[in-house]
Amino acid sequence: MRAGSLRGNPWAVLVTLSSGFFMTLLDLTAVNVAIPSIVDDLRASLDEVLWVINVYVLVLAALLIVFGRLGDARGPRTMFIGGVALFTAASVLCGLSQGATELIAARALQGLGAAALMPQTMAIIIDVFPPARRGAALGVWGAVAGVATIAGPTLGGLLVSTAGWRWIFFVNVPIGAAVLAMAATLVPGGRRGTRHKLDLPGVLLAAAALAGLTFALTEGQRYGWNAGIWALLIGGALLLAVFLVHQRTRQRGEPLLPFALFRDRNYAVMSFVSATVQVGMIGLFLPVMIYLQSVLSFSALEAGLVMAPAMIVSALLSPVSGRMADRVGGKYVLMCGLALFAAGLAWLSWITAVGRTWWDLQPALIVAGLGIGCVFGPMVAVAMYGVEPRMAGAASGVLNTIRQVGTVIGSAAVGAVLQNRLAASLHDEAARQAAGLPSGIRERFVAGFDDAAKGGLEVGRTGTAFPPPPGTSAGLAHQLQQTAVSVFEHGVVRAVQPTLVLPIAVIAIGAVLCFLVQRRDVDSPRTAVDASPGRPGYDDR
Repeated sequence: MRAGSLRGNPWAVLVTLSSGFFMTLLDLTAVNVAIPSIVDDLRASLDEVLWVINVYVLVLAALLIVFGRLGDARGPRTMFIGGVALFTAASVLCGLSQGATELIAARALQGLGAAALMPQTMAIIIDVFPPARRGAALGVWGAVAGVATIAGPTLGGLLVSTAGWRWIFFVNVPIGAAVLAMAATLVPGGRRGTRHKLDLPGVLLAAAALAGLTFALTEGQRYGWNAGIWALLIGGALLLAVFLVHQRTRQRGEPLLPFALFRDRNYAVMSFVSATVQVGMIGLFLPVMIYLQSVLSFSALEAGLVMAPAMIVSALLSPVSGRMADRVGGKYVLMCGLALFAAGLAWLSWITAVGRTWWDLQPALIVAGLGIGCVFGPMVAVAMYGVEPRMAGAASGVLNTIRQVGTVIGSAAVGAVLQNRLAASLHDEAARQAAGLPSGIRERFVAGFDDAAKGGLEVGRTGTAFPPPPGTSAGLAHQLQQTAVSVFEHGVVRAVQPTLVLPIAVIAIGAVLCFLVQRRDVDSPRTAVDASPGRPGYDDR
């Protein structure tokens, strides 16, 4: 079949949009598996590597709604193609980076490209799919988000182990080129013909609030949670409050955050739930990937493959969960999925220890994968089901923005807890194990780990936190190295376990809030997805 005959075909368009969407989300989790390699190659500290993750999502979250409005004005196809092109070019710069600062800057450009293309995906889907098929298309779109999030560690691990960490960015080049060609030939053009005024003060307030909160949480441990860090936290929270007040005054105009969307209880609940899910995903990948590679000595590929069974389970369950949501009610599927996700993380926290094997972790990870498979598709479908078609573009932008805000705050908060617990656990473990060393070097041994904790993962598994003093005998040098490695391994385990408590608690809150999801009648006049014999309305009895 010729490409021309496929132009405008809804399913061909969906494949194109999902491919671009998949590419942007894949990098969110693929970077996590590359953290130890980036640290070693660029000699970066943990807080610098956290910025490699956070700056991408920060730019994405701050500008999603803006680019959603620009898509309405300039045409979503134009913005989608421009976003893919920028994201692809920025991926090349990421792969060529020679230092942490260069990589952070290139990741910011990646976030800009992702912000330009991401809101256009749902808007175009709503445009090209008839109402009777729109729910299925949104379910596929939501499932792509789940699969991309889970696939990142496995694919990233394969690339890091076989070609190096830079290839988690270079691999975007052929994908981006293919998506550009598909978008140019398959996605229909045309403008929406709607003029919008850009709320520049709202953009600046939102960006400043998120930047302040993210910087304070990410750099807090480095600066000892001093007065400046607390001032940034309080200032970020105040700016967020000012932003909300500012948006309230613009509700009769064109606000970035249309409060009218949140009159639909299901949309409001799902918006919050989507943020809790992102906190859970960061909580799963960030500390667990560090544990797998730094404590269990898995390669990046092996660490990714540890996640593969959960990825497969989630991918297979995602379409099934959408049909289950139609039959038994979306909120029950979501509650079950979130409960399983939290249970899997709690189980993982309980069994985390030095000397575990990959199969020891599989039951907990598969339970988490089952939960994730029951979340993404139903969550998006339930959120969008009651939104009026004329508000679909704004609704998709806001929903994506809230999800990414959850990623920003979750990454910063989980990273802050991890850094804090790592510093404390390394000190305590060093003090405990130093008792078996000669008295003359005990204090220096503990002090070496206090200094090493400031750099987070720069400690490594080689015992370099405390190099043996000149003239040390071979036997004592070996003892010092073994003790340092043991301190590091047990210290990381003791840091990972409490770190997982935060995402578990947040996911549990999201599960409880699903009780608030309301029933949707089949013949509801306000549905963005029309009822049909093949897709009954949500009935959350």
